[in-house]
Amino acid sequence: MKIHTQAAKTNRPLVLVSVMLGMFLAAIEATIVATAMPSIAADLGGFSLYSWVFSAYLLTNAATVLIFGKLSDIFGRKPVFIAGIFIFLTGSTLSGFSSSMEMLIICRFVQGVGAGTLMPIATTIIGDIYSKEERAKIQGYLSSVWGISAVTGPLLGGIFVEALSWRYVFWMNIPLGLLAMLGILFFLHEDPDRKNQSIDFLGSIWIMIAVTSLMFILVEGGIGMPWNSMMMYGLIGAAFAGFSLFVVQERRAKDPMMPFEIWKNRIISFANLTSLTAGMILIGVSSYLPAFVQGVMGYSPTVAGFTLTTMSIGWPLAAVAGGRLLLIIGYRSTSLLGCSSLIIGGILFFMLSPDKGPVWAAAGSFFIGVGMGLTNTSFIVGIQNAVGWKTRGIATAANMFMRTVGSALGAALLGGLLNGQIQRYIKQNGLEDTVSVDTANNLLDPRQNVSLSDDVQMVLQNGLTSGLHAVYTGLLVLAVISFFLVLFLPKKEQE
Repeated sequence: MKIHTQAAKTNRPLVLVSVMLGMFLAAIEATIVATAMPSIAADLGGFSLYSWVFSAYLLTNAATVLIFGKLSDIFGRKPVFIAGIFIFLTGSTLSGFSSSMEMLIICRFVQGVGAGTLMPIATTIIGDIYSKEERAKIQGYLSSVWGISAVTGPLLGGIFVEALSWRYVFWMNIPLGLLAMLGILFFLHEDPDRKNQSIDFLGSIWIMIAVTSLMFILVEGGIGMPWNSMMMYGLIGAAFAGFSLFVVQERRAKDPMMPFEIWKNRIISFANLTSLTAGMILIGVSSYLPAFVQGVMGYSPTVAGFTLTTMSIGWPLAAVAGGRLLLIIGYRSTSLLGCSSLIIGGILFFMLSPDKGPVWAAAGSFFIGVGMGLTNTSFIVGIQNAVGWKTRGIATAANMFMRTVGSALGAALLGGLLNGQIQRYIKQNGLEDTVSVDTANNLLDPRQNVSLSDDVQMVLQNGLTSGLHAVYTGLLVLAVISFFLVLFLPKKEQE
């Protein structure tokens, strides 16, 4: 099956702009929602569900990204991309009307389904309409979308929270999404050569069951659910069975959602594994840095947004530079530079303390941004150049899948670490009968903070500080693991 993009009719600059708008919708969710989350939690309550606002979005994103990649190979990029934006906008609109944390999480599930289309199909569209020689430069532009989102996300998040309402964080997606839909509808022309292919829905179901079960284990284990309980054993069994059945299904499926043969290519296998750990790092910074700046340091949402905004200085510059560097020194060396920057950022976050101030936190964000810009560009271009047209879509989607799963697992694992530390401090001080993890909501709202007694405030503050330090220790470990994984990339580039 081939999809012939009609270059004579396709307006490449306008398609590129539309694709970048679509990617921007998905990319900005990490930073703009993270900036608004302290205010959302203070308004809706349910601090113990904090990480699920991110995990719900990432879960359905991870579970659908591969199947949408397969659908685009069958029906064409255009209809699948447009459908994805529509689903995403539906979830965004409903999220803005949420009246409880549980409702918001459900709406984020819908958003995540749409986001599962945006990133891989956008990148595949670019692979279709640009030559191999042009991709390095263009992928640098696409990677810089993450940097642009790191600028505008925190700034817009802070402005909406302080001047309007956190609900506009979700509603702002509507006009941007409509522009992206219209651009693809009118300016991308393709001629899909449709053949009868089976769609591996079963594989998607198994991986969704597995990832969902694993996230429940990581987030609720020892907090909302005892480790030694039938429910926990059931979830562990479901996770193991889901992953096992997924592997069996992919090996016997006629058109597997995840063809395992592409993993035999070392560039693909180790780039994907590193994307898994990089996704965990990214969600750890974007999700919990605002909580540290507001809840521990005591600064405003705008200042918290600033500490994430500095990622924008490193990310787009590194992404564009990475597009040129990889043509000179290769994917492996460029990726090693990126992972070295991730380690520097991890060290800065590991050393972060309340007295260091927001500038120190912003410096850590900067180096994380440089690392993400270099590695993301190197991996995508390397993967697309290492395979032929027939497997480009699924290879690209597989990399997006691994990064999304990393973000989902990272949000769950790091959220579990944070909740566990706060719970431990509460128990150590004998306050478990009167104070819960959800009481930490009050630290994120100055008006509610004054209602806490000095003793309770100190316990929660210390618990939040300790929990976030555990999160940042995890980030440093993940950065080191990423560096060692990149060492296994082949020194000589594969075509």
